[in-house]
Amino acid sequence: MALLIKNAHVFSPKDQGVQDVLMVAEKVVAIGKDLPSTLPDTEVIDAKGQIMTPGFFDQHIHVTGGGGEGGPVTRTPEIMLSELVASGTTSVVGVSGTDFVTRSIENLLAKVRALKSEGVSAWMYTSNYKFPPTTLSGSVSQDMFLVPECLGVKIALGDHRSSFPTVQEVLALLAEIRVGGMIAGKTGFLHIHTGNIPGSFDMYKEIVSRGFPIKHIRPTHCGRIRHVFDAAVEFAKAGGYMDITTGASCCFDHPAEAVMAALDAGVDPTHITLSTDGHGSVPRFNDKGEMIGLGVGGVAGNLTEVKRLIAEHHMPIEDAITFISSNVGAALGLPDQGVIEVGSCANACLFNDAMELTTVVSRNHVMMRNGEIVQKGTFEY
Repeated sequence: MALLIKNAHVFSPKDQGVQDVLMVAEKVVAIGKDLPSTLPDTEVIDAKGQIMTPGFFDQHIHVTGGGGEGGPVTRTPEIMLSELVASGTTSVVGVSGTDFVTRSIENLLAKVRALKSEGVSAWMYTSNYKFPPTTLSGSVSQDMFLVPECLGVKIALGDHRSSFPTVQEVLALLAEIRVGGMIAGKTGFLHIHTGNIPGSFDMYKEIVSRGFPIKHIRPTHCGRIRHVFDAAVEFAKAGGYMDITTGASCCFDHPAEAVMAALDAGVDPTHITLSTDGHGSVPRFNDKGEMIGLGVGGVAGNLTEVKRLIAEHHMPIEDAITFISSNVGAALGLPDQGVIEVGSCANACLFNDAMELTTVVSRNHVMMRNGEIVQKGTFEY
């Protein structure tokens, strides 16, 4: 089926003015004025007066749930498709967390594939917080080669729940990721849960000083505490990326303020991304390391903070949406994601003039129409 969206003010994320966008077979095939609807079975949406952006890309989301720090009852639930649709998210990278006993990587892969079957684009990182990594095949490089959805490895560093590998051990892991990526035709990334304990960014600096490419090192939770944020800023200014979490703790009043602070410090805006940590647990620990509370990361944080950048910080729409669209796709080596251009994945969000989400299109399928979710997950009906 073809989908023709007419008369939308298109931000691709660049401001393209009022255009028609034609989508066929999960791809954008034409952008222009007064496109004809001559293909058979073409659905036409008149988006006059509405803003069209790429579908949003959440690169750190616990699709199988996180948690478990307080025992089995504290395991957070799996993501449901409607939660993603409600927040305009059409592409995700699933991750595992603290629990490497009851949250298997096989389960993560199955959920990623289930979400793909339900209509969104989905990838994953193998492993969790643990070092050596927990894999499907017994090898990081084999996981990357054998599993098309696997973009690399996740571990935790600088966290009291992490394994505290040495610089040499992290460098060896990075080397395997890099070579595994070469063999698999991928870039290969080490996606790093960054804790509050200092030292992680000193480790990255030493690794890069030895000549290892910085592009494979991808820290997240870069706004959680001030010393981590400051180190992440310097890392990004050296050519790395910094990912700021929108659904959990932040050392600023809001994650949008962390974005503005990073920009004010001179970080290249294309090297800043946002992710939600959705359905991850948000535990609170006292100074003895005892858990005293537990929350669940929301999945709407990216949309909330982008709106905040636009409304409160007066950032142009075309700049604000890059942090959850084109920046993420480019950073992950997935250039057809997070953009609206000929050949890109047929993902889009429509907003009214109050920046309220009205329509979500994922892989050429309308998932939300006029503010109502029309495509739900398998067990949501």
